[in-house]
This record gives sequence, C-alpha cells and structure tokens, in this order.
Amino acid sequence: MENLISCEQFTKENLKEIFDLADVVKANPEKYLNALQGKVVTTLFFEPSTRTRLSFETAVVRLGARLVSTENGKSNSSSTKGETLEDTIKVVTGYTDAIIMRHSFDDAAQRAQKVSTVPVINAGSGKGEHPTQSLLDAYTIRREKGRLDNLKIALLGDLINGRTIHSLIKLFGLYDNIEFYGLSKENLALPEKYVKIIEESGNKYFKCTSFDDIPKDVDIMYHTRIQAERCDEDLGKEEFIINKEILDQFSENTIVMHPLPRVDEISTDIDDDKRAKYFEQAHNGMWVRMALLLKIFEK
Repeated sequence: MENLISCEQFTKENLKEIFDLADVVKANPEKYLNALQGKVVTTLFFEPSTRTRLSFETAVVRLGARLVSTENGKSNSSSTKGETLEDTIKVVTGYTDAIIMRHSFDDAAQRAQKVSTVPVINAGSGKGEHPTQSLLDAYTIRREKGRLDNLKIALLGDLINGRTIHSLIKLFGLYDNIEFYGLSKENLALPEKYVKIIEESGNKYFKCTSFDDIPKDVDIMYHTRIQAERCDEDLGKEEFIINKEILDQFSENTIVMHPLPRVDEISTDIDDDKRAKYFEQAHNGMWVRMALLLKIFEK
C-alpha cells in the first residue's frame, strides 16, 4: 500500500498486518524510535482537527521522522491566493517523503494522489471518506471484541454527512455476518448508496426510529455528532442521546464508540462506565497510524 485514499483499498490481509503491527508497536514503542529516521513527513490540514492531526504528528515524531506541518491550510497557505490543490501538492512533493492531508473537498485525496510523487494519506475528505479513522475504529473493535466478523453495530447521529460512518461501512464490507442498525433523525438518515454497499457485501441494514429498535445485545453503539459545518441549512439538535439511563438498557458487553469531538450526543455521565471506549478509541489512533506509516514506508 503506497497511498491510503479510500477504504476500498483494504483487504482482510493488509488490515490484519496493520493491526498486528499496531499491537507490537503499542507493546514495544521504544523499538521503533528511529524506524523512520531521515524521513520528512508533511501534514496538510485545510480543516480543523485535534485527534487526527495530533495523533498523526505524534506518530511521525515517535517513529523518528521530521515533521513539517500546516495546521490551518485554508487560511495559512497559498490557497487563500487562489492556488489550486494540484499546484500545492506538486510543490510540497519536492520537500517531503509523504503527505498526510485533510481537506473539505470530497475528492481532494484522489486529486492529490494523481499529481503527487510521494505517498498520500487521506486524513479526511469532505463528506467522502476518512479511512484512517475506520482503521482505528476497527482496531479498537478487534481489541475489545476479539473479532471483526459476526457483529451487531448501531450507527447513530449524522449518517448522511458523517464520513467516519461511510468509511466504516466500506471497511466492514470485508467481513461476514455484520448487522447495521441506523438510528438518526429523518433528515440525517443513511444515504441509499451506503445501504446498497452494505447489502451488496452480504450484510444487513435495519433502519430504526428509536432506541427500542436496536437489539439489547448490540455489540457496538457508534455515535457521531451532527456535522453542521458541512451544510448551509440548520440541521437541528441531536434527538438520540446516549446517557446512563439509555446505556443501562443494553448489555454489559455493549461498547460505546465515537470519533469525537462530541457535542451533546453522549452524556458525560457514562464517561466512567467500562463500556465507554471513545477516549481509548482516540488513543488507539496513534498506534494504528504509526503502524500505517511503517507499512507505507516499507515500500
């Protein structure tokens, strides 16, 4: 894997390699302190980010590479002067050994890959995909559940604009006997094209109207915030909030995940519940991204 643009690039085999390596790196971080010594990695972020940018940048530093970073490229780069994305990438490739990019355009990663002479990693493109988020999500699920087949996954929140949801659906198309339960306001329902992706992979999708429609033994409840920044219209407030009262209706083996940041869709009264995994999920991002960088530079 020389670039990571879409979850469609994943296979069961390369996912297992990345996850197994992430386990090794997490257990023995000191062995990888100089693994990428002499390399330069650039992070180009044209949208705000905390977890993705900082975990990637920490991964780069922990592996011994040098980091060049643009935190707010939308206002702090030559794109404000009218420079095209393609021209930016063509210039940056002369300075670096890899580019990690987040952008508001749905097709930004594809466009960057076409003109780049160094590896490109998609760190989130518009409403499209966020493949490294789905990597750390699946890695967290594997660590918690010990498997990636035979799962019941509830998808909650903004299912129309949430690129983390879209990527997760594509990744789990590789696995068998997955049941998805979608719970959202009607104006945020999962687009039909993603329902079709689920069904074409041999898995199942159930549209829900309340928490009562979600099986009590569901394995994962994956919530997302309303992506207000991606729409001109007022999307309103979240109606389906996971709090202690709601969570206690579900199995003691149900885990709660969220790509963060949260707004009000997950109450802080479950933060100390052993089933709340969203902060651990975020921390896993660094180990997975270290493993991903190692695999990409392996080429």
